[in-house]
Amino acid sequence: MTTLRIEHAITDYQLWRRAFDGFAEARAQAGVRSFAIRLPVDDPQYLMLDLEFDSAGPAQTFADFLMQHVWSSPASSPGLAGVPQTRILDLLSTSER
Repeated sequence: MTTLRIEHAITDYQLWRRAFDGFAEARAQAGVRSFAIRLPVDDPQYLMLDLEFDSAGPAQTFADFLMQHVWSSPASSPGLAGVPQTRILDLLSTSER
């Protein structure tokens, strides 16, 4: 399992979320298996998004798509503030209770 982690500032979570939901089909076609959205408890104007993929190749391809076609246009990325940071992570181990 590979995670594309995205972190960035936002101006309005609800506005950002509507835009995020509008890309559901693009995420599915790109191979996103699941996602998790996290807001720091001390900063509601920042979020961390984890998109889960089967491998690093599709994760990198989707990160490139976001940079070139989504984040490059304010109309495509309302609620976004600043430049998103991305990182591709491989899962080494996990634990569940």
